[in-house]
Amino acid sequence: MPKILLSVCVIVLASCDFQWGIGYNQGYSPEQPIPFDHSLHVGKNQIQCQYCHNQVDRSPHSNIPALSTCMNCHNIVKTESPHIKKITEAYNKGESIAWVKVHMLPDHVKFNHSAHIAKGVNCQTCHGEIEKMTQVAQFSDLSMGWCVNCHRQPENKAPINCSTCHH
Repeated sequence: MPKILLSVCVIVLASCDFQWGIGYNQGYSPEQPIPFDHSLHVGKNQIQCQYCHNQVDRSPHSNIPALSTCMNCHNIVKTESPHIKKITEAYNKGESIAWVKVHMLPDHVKFNHSAHIAKGVNCQTCHGEIEKMTQVAQFSDLSMGWCVNCHRQPENKAPINCSTCHH
């Protein structure tokens, strides 16, 4: 009987389509309600990340830019674009755009953007070459192992105790 059970288990496991990174969302790149091309804004136009994500250096969370930030330029730039017209309409109505979150962590994990910015960690370390992305995709798997490997680098002098990231 044990040989039959073992054989069944082997067959079942062999037929499974394993996705080892499941839950870590590496490569996740959802469609957004309005396409936003980081390669144009950050790459070509050299807009600094912190111009739009202006709370990242003083908040645990990176903010989604307010539409007023978009309108700083788009009240005169590319105003006839159907996408910019949607932004302008939402802005004029005092509404927001329902952007789809790309980088997600489990609820028991805390990540403090401002602490990383204060230590000089650049955005590309975790987000990849965002300045080349026409559509944002999650660059790394953001797994515990990925983060701990960075924290363990002697030059980073980052804490590796559990309470640094878990609550």
